[in-house]
Amino acid sequence: MEDELVTKAVRGKRATTNAATTNAKSRPKLGLALAGGGPLGAMYEIGVLMALDEALDGLDLNEMDVYVGVSAGSFISAGLANKFTPSEIFRMFIENKVSTALSGKKMAALSPEVFLRPAFGEYFRRVKMLPPLVAQSLLTFAQKKIRHPFKSAVLESFAPLARALPTGVFDNDAIRHFLHQAFSHPGRTDDFRQLDKKLYSIATDLDTGESVRFGGQGFAHIPISQAVQASAALPGLFPPVLIEGHYYVDGALKKTLNASVALEEGAQLVLCVNPLVPFDANHAKRHGRPPMQKLSEGGLPTVLSQTFRAIIHSRMQVGLQKYLTQYKDRDVVLFEPAKDDAEIFFTNLFSYTTRKRVCEHAYQRTRQDLLKRRHALTPILAKYGITLNLDILRDTKRTLDQRLLKQRQRVSAQTQVKALTTDLSEVIQDLERFVAQSRGKTADSSAASTTV
Repeated sequence: MEDELVTKAVRGKRATTNAATTNAKSRPKLGLALAGGGPLGAMYEIGVLMALDEALDGLDLNEMDVYVGVSAGSFISAGLANKFTPSEIFRMFIENKVSTALSGKKMAALSPEVFLRPAFGEYFRRVKMLPPLVAQSLLTFAQKKIRHPFKSAVLESFAPLARALPTGVFDNDAIRHFLHQAFSHPGRTDDFRQLDKKLYSIATDLDTGESVRFGGQGFAHIPISQAVQASAALPGLFPPVLIEGHYYVDGALKKTLNASVALEEGAQLVLCVNPLVPFDANHAKRHGRPPMQKLSEGGLPTVLSQTFRAIIHSRMQVGLQKYLTQYKDRDVVLFEPAKDDAEIFFTNLFSYTTRKRVCEHAYQRTRQDLLKRRHALTPILAKYGITLNLDILRDTKRTLDQRLLKQRQRVSAQTQVKALTTDLSEVIQDLERFVAQSRGKTADSSAASTTV
């Protein structure tokens, strides 16, 4: 049963259409669902996608039929749907380097400062609330002391002051602005309706507690950049996002993965990535990797992290179990950290300084996972024209840096060939013009001789 939950693959009817050789209308629909997890989750997901991109032959992560993103996952899924390759997302988010738009124009890199700008506007709004709240609290305190002089009324009287606390520490409007700029370049779009693929960014309506699918019916007119901003508005970290009179927060409040959205859209195969799993200290101890004997030794942050991860992971497992019965003819494949992965668990969820190390770790672990599960995954993926590249997976010396270097060299070689071809074409055109002119002169000379 555990293997079934790890693979999350439902055996179904065999598809005979080869996804690598047929057009999108005739091949089975493919979906990608990315869960949240803060900046750490985004780093992990990028590493996983880099591994899948090179190891799964016949799969193009920019040509999935349905993309579903929650929180940090909505950021990456929106990029993929907008034709940013995993390598380009890596360069922008992990290496903090500029990317090139489809038009050839360079775009700004995504620096960590974009996510860490203080929410001064939110601070100012809350500070303005203090004078009336303080006056109200003092009045309430005085009234209670007059009625009950020997009864303490401090906490009850001054409780309204909590309304002056900011709803978020950082300004997520900078995220919206960056994405709007990135999606406004030629060849890309900030409009769900202009995409040639389905994209859904999941958020939660703060006032109703209901889950909202931006990109779906009634919400497709909302800019993608604003939808991602809302989906990633983690309470306490970022303020709720106001859209058409409603406040929205992180989409993970209702569901962890939302793979059902892709399944409802008809996806036959859904690849899922979940960055957050509870840590099994006993399992790590048995395998000789115990960072600490008891998680309580890590203090409140570690206890809260374990609690949060356990809640969202158990909720996700319940959803995956439903897929096993509700969508018997579909395949759902999940990629997530191992239970004893201390590297992921003990890295700060909101740390940007370790982003390259975390991404490399996720890349290597995913490669190992694919190789380990190859016998279970091979027949499932084969139904969709996808095969595992075992040569790449067995290359123990392969790293992200090595892969990106080879890719840059390949692009450089292609650029040189293109330039050489252009030069050769110009030479041929010049030669053709010269020959044409020579023939014209010869014809004129012959005509003149005949006349004489």
